[in-house]
Amino acid sequence: MKKQSGFTLIELMIVVAIVAILAAVALPAYQNYTKKAKMTEVSVATGKYKTAIELCVQTKGTACVLADIQSGAVAQGNVSTLVGGGGASAWTITSSPTASAASGTLSPLTVNDSFRLTSSTPAADQPLTWTGSCPTAATAEYCPK
Repeated sequence: MKKQSGFTLIELMIVVAIVAILAAVALPAYQNYTKKAKMTEVSVATGKYKTAIELCVQTKGTACVLADIQSGAVAQGNVSTLVGGGGASAWTITSSPTASAASGTLSPLTVNDSFRLTSSTPAADQPLTWTGSCPTAATAEYCPK
């Protein structure tokens, strides 16, 4: 009688079960990681506007208006940024994924997942202070602190 070599069916089923369990644990962790990374990209997009607003307020004070910074939504890479406010009121910078970046089947974000920076009200000889937040409850867990 010839000696059999190879794996039995039960051994192959055990290996498949172990791989399935590992995949079930790893996939949600990977999705959380990618969503946090994408939200960080969205929050970083507000940086250049924050700097521009601070420079404008330092040089023009409350006379600094939206036209001095940037008006309208500007898409850069996978992020669209909208700047609002100005003058004697607080500034608001909102960034969210562009529709093309959020429409991919593997994208962890939607167009509604946004990051908002809000400044303090400009005052004479006082620096602006900024507060970051995610307006939707769905992104609160992934919102950069």
